[in-house]
Amino acid sequence: MPHIPGDTRTTGLRAPSVPALRHRDGAGDPPPRAEVRQSVRIPLYPATGDPITARVMTFRGLVDGREHLALRLGTVQDGVPLVRVHSECLTGDVFGSARCDCGPQLREALRMIDTAGGLLLYLRQEGRGIGLYNKLDAYGLQDRGLDTYEANRALGLGEDMRDYAAAAQMLLALGHEEIDLLTNNPNKCEQLRRYGIRVRRTVATGVFVNPHNTGYLTAKVARTSHTIRLEESA
Repeated sequence: MPHIPGDTRTTGLRAPSVPALRHRDGAGDPPPRAEVRQSVRIPLYPATGDPITARVMTFRGLVDGREHLALRLGTVQDGVPLVRVHSECLTGDVFGSARCDCGPQLREALRMIDTAGGLLLYLRQEGRGIGLYNKLDAYGLQDRGLDTYEANRALGLGEDMRDYAAAAQMLLALGHEEIDLLTNNPNKCEQLRRYGIRVRRTVATGVFVNPHNTGYLTAKVARTSHTIRLEESA
């Protein structure tokens, strides 16, 4: 691990484990069967626009044992739902942090899916799977000049530790083997396909640039081939 001058981060924090369902050649084993354990109706009041209603579902049998949620929104028109796989971001989703684009993406997804009909899968994968405290430690390293991926590596963690086996389980439990995927992240599409989900097409999310997240978004494009068209926001 490289030495970071003045590093005062907490040590001994391990990133949450992820299921080992993928082979080294990239092929995946079908995830084990999961089932819906609860389904409740919840009215939502996003920051702008009219209120929307979600059917919020919990699951049993997910491979990583986490409390992921599926929100069913709107009415699917052609049998193929629009799906957003959204990783939890407390700072962005709840507090409106400008260091990322997670909050605006979440609110956009709720509206788009409510219009088109589909599902928002809310995965408890804070900080690309490293956890909240580790993410905040990574922020401290970013403040010293590292980008978001370099900071993870400096903490001895992977650049992106998310696994989408549970997302595939949730979709299959809800009867959806084919989806339209709302994402700019090619890795999400690739993983879901490995786990048996047919991605008919991808739908780009909006570009939400501000003075505080430009470096973060640029790193996502440069390092992990995100299809974010930053030039359109200039």
